[in-house]
Amino acid sequence: MTSQAPERLRILVYGLNYSPELTGIGKYTGEMATWLASRGHDVRVVTAPPYYPAWRVWDEYRGQSFHVEGKNDPNVPTVYRTPLYVPEKPNGPKRVLHLFSFMLGSLPVMLRQVVWQPEVVWTVEPTFFGAPLALFIANVCSSASWLHVQDFEVDAAFELGLLPKDGPIHTFALWLEKVFTEAFTRVSSISRKMLERSVAKGVPVEKTCLFPNWVDVDAIHPQEASTPNSFRVELGLEGKTILLYSGNMGAKQGLELLAPLAETFENDDSVHFLFCGDGAFRPQLETLVAHRKNVTMLPLQPFARLNDLLNCADIHLMPQRGGAADLVMPSKLTGMLSSGKPIVATAELGTQVAHVVGGDPVAGIEACGLVVKAEDPATLYEAVGKLIAEPELRARLGAAARRYAVKHLGRDEVLGRFERDLLTLARRPLLQTRRASDVT
Repeated sequence: MTSQAPERLRILVYGLNYSPELTGIGKYTGEMATWLASRGHDVRVVTAPPYYPAWRVWDEYRGQSFHVEGKNDPNVPTVYRTPLYVPEKPNGPKRVLHLFSFMLGSLPVMLRQVVWQPEVVWTVEPTFFGAPLALFIANVCSSASWLHVQDFEVDAAFELGLLPKDGPIHTFALWLEKVFTEAFTRVSSISRKMLERSVAKGVPVEKTCLFPNWVDVDAIHPQEASTPNSFRVELGLEGKTILLYSGNMGAKQGLELLAPLAETFENDDSVHFLFCGDGAFRPQLETLVAHRKNVTMLPLQPFARLNDLLNCADIHLMPQRGGAADLVMPSKLTGMLSSGKPIVATAELGTQVAHVVGGDPVAGIEACGLVVKAEDPATLYEAVGKLIAEPELRARLGAAARRYAVKHLGRDEVLGRFERDLLTLARRPLLQTRRASDVT
């Protein structure tokens, strides 16, 4: 989209992760803010230096406490970077301290935005630690407040064992989450199942809206079969069936299944596994596959090579721990779908991942892969073996994946709907003020 928005808004974006992080929430928040600025909106972002998924502040940002980017360019967001604590080996207590440090470090910068008077304060979960501060700024400025749930951070922390469950900490955390979530003018999430979970937590349904992750379907697209793939050429994998996992290597992904999966097919010289990414689990995964001749480990790749990376796969792997069902919706899924390759996903039946990957005839959604029960190695091996043995099935599922991405996940379509919701939301406080003045 090159045309300007019908109305220019002052939008304050508050979130822990942001560009130039290449994966997850930072990628989407960065693309969203940049897109809004390109439409003529005045966008300010309060965020941390990039550190994810390696859990290490990037070298070019180290040693900087507070600094500003893009301040003199009206065509890009103004980005305020604030300091935070980043643990080398994150665990439950260290993650809590990490999140609290961002909220504390960003406090003076957020307070200064009151002078600017944003019309919408938009924040993202994770981290929910920022929700009280976002609400405070919105209330002081009489502006609309928007909470976007990428992950149910509080639930995930307990369900995945990062914090002790069924105790006073759990009860207090859920109470705080309920109080602050219900106070936002709008609550969105990236899947309908996650929205249903928000409503079950007490958010009025009229406050909720769907804001899915998106993909640039022009940048990520199926390559012609006759086009040499740079990764296959560089790694000497031409002619092999490649299974790819690409993305964050953390606690929610269930990556412990990948090493035994590769071992199952170790004697088949026509099959090779690529594991690409970074995160807290990567060192452990490297140890598990160190002597596997059919496994190649790659670092995170720049966006310029993402289409080649996704297209080198014959099959995408998307493991996920059972406890993460509908607490998170893997952001990597959009690229997988747009690349036009089939997916093997571990997910519980009835979750949004199963709904998208496995298909839903009632909703008119074609299957674009195979779904197996989370943490069930035998069923996973069977599904992978089936796709390896049936190239025609792979082609059919991959074509359905591409159709789904084009129809539902195109970047301009998703962000265009979001912008219209923002404009409607920003006008609402003004209309309410006018009605009150009419009465008096």
